[in-house]
Amino acid sequence: MISLPASIRLVARPLVLGLLFFTALQATERAQVTLLATTDLHGRILPYDYYADKPAEVGLAKLATLIKQARQERPDLLLLDCGDTIQGTPLAYFHNRKNNAPRDPMMLVMSTLGYASLTPGNHEYNFGRAVLEKARREATFPWISANTYRAGIDETAYEPYVVKQIGAVRVGILGLTTPAIPNWENPENYAGLEFRPLVSEAKKWVEVLRGREHVDVVVVTMHGGVEVDLATGRRAPGDFEGENAALALAQQVPGIDVMFLGHTHRDISALVVNGVLLAQAGRWGDRLVRADVTLTREGGAAWSVEAKASRSLPVRAEIPADPEVLALAEPYHRETQAWLSRPIGRTARPLEAANAHLQDSALLDLIQRAQLEAGNADVSLAANFNPRARVPAGTVTVRDIAGLYVYENTLYVLEITGAQLKAALEHSARYFLPYQEGKTPAELIDRNIPGYNFDVAEGVSYEIDLRRSIGDRIQYLMFKGAPLAPERTLRLATNNYRYNGGGGYTMFKNAKVLTRSSAEIRDLIIAWVEKHGEIPSEPSGNWRIVP
Repeated sequence: MISLPASIRLVARPLVLGLLFFTALQATERAQVTLLATTDLHGRILPYDYYADKPAEVGLAKLATLIKQARQERPDLLLLDCGDTIQGTPLAYFHNRKNNAPRDPMMLVMSTLGYASLTPGNHEYNFGRAVLEKARREATFPWISANTYRAGIDETAYEPYVVKQIGAVRVGILGLTTPAIPNWENPENYAGLEFRPLVSEAKKWVEVLRGREHVDVVVVTMHGGVEVDLATGRRAPGDFEGENAALALAQQVPGIDVMFLGHTHRDISALVVNGVLLAQAGRWGDRLVRADVTLTREGGAAWSVEAKASRSLPVRAEIPADPEVLALAEPYHRETQAWLSRPIGRTARPLEAANAHLQDSALLDLIQRAQLEAGNADVSLAANFNPRARVPAGTVTVRDIAGLYVYENTLYVLEITGAQLKAALEHSARYFLPYQEGKTPAELIDRNIPGYNFDVAEGVSYEIDLRRSIGDRIQYLMFKGAPLAPERTLRLATNNYRYNGGGGYTMFKNAKVLTRSSAEIRDLIIAWVEKHGEIPSEPSGNWRIVP
């Protein structure tokens, strides 16, 4: 062995260490960020159908099992929600309207499951800001919405984003809420707030995340969805401009890596637009979406995204509900069941809503009767919100009415003209495609138009003639036995969504409000049944579809 002089050895040792250090700096370092997202849970904690009074296959209790399984694999994963969370089931309604003293049940469960953030949706506002803010305070995670501002000032009403450190990787999560809320919601329920356009706000805050916060990954959680039908490229009928903007964000806002969507109840396991990964977790807790982002860096350089992929994790029948979540929800469930089981009246025959979009229905007439009486109105408009609604013969309970009228709408009585009513009915009749000889009305339904946007009227009689062109289908429109004159003034009973233009019913936007109720229409129907004792079994037969 040749030994080096001591002076050379002293130099050689640091040189070797330096070479080793340089090599280490040049080695590729890898990291992975795992994200789970839910959306449009709509108060579904338990796998239970409160309207049918039987177990169901979806809900947060089942998602919790999938979440905990994923955490065993990836303990540092981030769990995110895209809104419409605290509204949508009798359990959520009872808590928000009947007994709001306990902790919000959704916030209790989601805090226990370790959510990192929630982006509020439009239905968070259904019960007013006091209920919303209470739920927000009761969460252990932030509610984030970068485009929701305090009215008139440049200050966001929520934290716009949250930054999480996953190992050596900084992840920025930006919240965005559909700005179309004023088109549906009662003004007092969002008083003091304004909702700014999605694209411009996303650009502003992504720059903050990339520039000031120096994040390595930008994730958008948006209560909003893809703005067009991916097969046809057409915007959904009834959608408002800017209501959904996922494609616009992906194409116009640089710096976004992953977007989790909501609002439209779609199942999107993976969609790549302009290099941005989009995913959406359906509705009601029927699935999770998971995204895995792989990053690399050379030595001490910045991280770069090497790969990203997402997939849908559906809730299957064999997946058990998580015992911890079941225990947390049990007191709320017990209280809700007691309320739903309260008897309020009777019906001589079983009543169903299955065909209420094709022919007059005693159940839809029940909604109309309650609205006409409560509003002292001439005419009422209502839609079939739940085609599965069924009231058995015999005793009628709160559960039956909750299943018939599933939304927290309130009653508006408007002063309108005969021309406005006809315009509304013509708009409603767009639910059916252009006539084709030999096809039934059921076969002509336009599946791009939700059934809850097909309104029918009570207090007038009319025909919907599908053989005529769209916009000229309402025939023989009669009021009190005579043709309804376009200039005739009417008191119209409808709901707050229609008054605000929901479903494209813009003909009512500037109508004079004569009265409005503080109680939900659901409660007005319950009160009507309690007062009259029995639901009439036969529809009035005031409208029909021809041929």
